[in-house]
Amino acid sequence: MTTPTTTLTGARSGAEWLNLFAPERPDPRAARLTQWSREYLTQPHDDLGRPGAVCPFISQAIAKCLLWATFVDGDVGVPTLDVLVDDMYDQFVHLTTTSDWKRPHALITVLAELSDHTVIDEVHAARKTQFVEHGFMLGQFYPGCSHPGLWNHDFHPLDTPWPMIVARNMMTTDLPFLIARPDWLRAYFKTFAPALPTALRRRLADDLCDHGDAIADITANHALIGSEYAR
Repeated sequence: MTTPTTTLTGARSGAEWLNLFAPERPDPRAARLTQWSREYLTQPHDDLGRPGAVCPFISQAIAKCLLWATFVDGDVGVPTLDVLVDDMYDQFVHLTTTSDWKRPHALITVLAELSDHTVIDEVHAARKTQFVEHGFMLGQFYPGCSHPGLWNHDFHPLDTPWPMIVARNMMTTDLPFLIARPDWLRAYFKTFAPALPTALRRRLADDLCDHGDAIADITANHALIGSEYAR
């Protein structure tokens, strides 16, 4: 396997995303993030509602050493986070066009001193479509995030020790997270069923789209993927 790039530098923000498995990690927070990922995200959880790891994607990314993270100090606002997400998008496009895009890459931006978590929600809502259209996902995570789990409405998988925004490859099992908008569904079908005629992909997206409350209804939509493992 090709050795992953050690550092990715944002052209606008100057932020540096360091591979979490690089021989040298000067920021001690990188070790803590890696430890938490291994000890929590890759393990089963009694409240998850299904067997397997809390985050199957991260399990695969760790196995292939394809996690990068940057730690942003200071209480950032929407404009600053928006610039960081610009750089995340560019770097993720670079990563996935210079290697096998199907490999489970993830870029993590940890907002270590963020006090207003609505900043993450606002930027995530504004920028998710840009990532989805390219076959990526953009996720928001922070302490106390109450978004329900896919398999258990009372489990909160986005409730994390640190505020973060994360870019990763789209997975087949992401369908329930994309069902609220036909353009997201079209991007999903383009990513995983590109051989289908464009008109058919559009028709499938329009027929499957559920315009209800995407967050509140997420648990009910797990039936769309059954027990299939993320890939």
